[in-house]
Amino acid sequence: MRIAVCDDDKEIRDMLAEKIGKLYPEADLWLYRSGEELLSSDKEPDILLLDIQMPGKSGMETAKELRRKSRKAIIIFVTALDDFVFQAFDVGAFHYLVKPFDDGKFAEILQNAVEQSEDRKKLESAGREKEMPSLMITAGGKHITVNLGDIVYAEVFDRKVILHTMDADIEYYGKMKELEEKAGDEFYRTHRSFLVNFGFIKKYDATTVYLKKGQALMAKQNYQEFVKQYLRYNQRKGRR
Repeated sequence: MRIAVCDDDKEIRDMLAEKIGKLYPEADLWLYRSGEELLSSDKEPDILLLDIQMPGKSGMETAKELRRKSRKAIIIFVTALDDFVFQAFDVGAFHYLVKPFDDGKFAEILQNAVEQSEDRKKLESAGREKEMPSLMITAGGKHITVNLGDIVYAEVFDRKVILHTMDADIEYYGKMKELEEKAGDEFYRTHRSFLVNFGFIKKYDATTVYLKKGQALMAKQNYQEFVKQYLRYNQRKGRR
């Protein structure tokens, strides 16, 4: 396990290093004084504890640049402010730890990060992730099998469900609730009329999800939970 700490405050660096060393004495531990020093390193950590407020490149800027180089690092922001929590979602942060925090909370979060990193490595060593199931529907008088992974998003219109893939739009009589249950945690119901595939999201805001093909409405009351679920999806996939 390779764990890095990036913080301009030496006392904080040393404190975190001590806590990590007690919990995971066998881990490779790397300490960085700035975002620039971290980004210039050729080492790639499995887990990164990153301060936000630093001279030069901020932690958020550092995380964005790091994501352009690698999607794999599990990022835990360690900061005295909670103002940047939604920006943390945008860079696929695993957790947002606000100072001061107790040893129990720190140990819990780090353990969760270690377990996720190990699970990800197991998936990679297996060669491929579990394939998504298929959906059997009747459209235009024909029985059709649709791979759920090919669905960019689905919408309800005039009592029909429309499945939008990159190549076609398929209409059938069905219930969105049943499709949502079948699709599982790779999808999210952003609006009563829309179900989106996390894998095809380009960007989003509080009203709209923009996909690689088309867009879906976002219900105001669903936005915060959507952001949380999208973050979890990115953590599973090891990407932003």
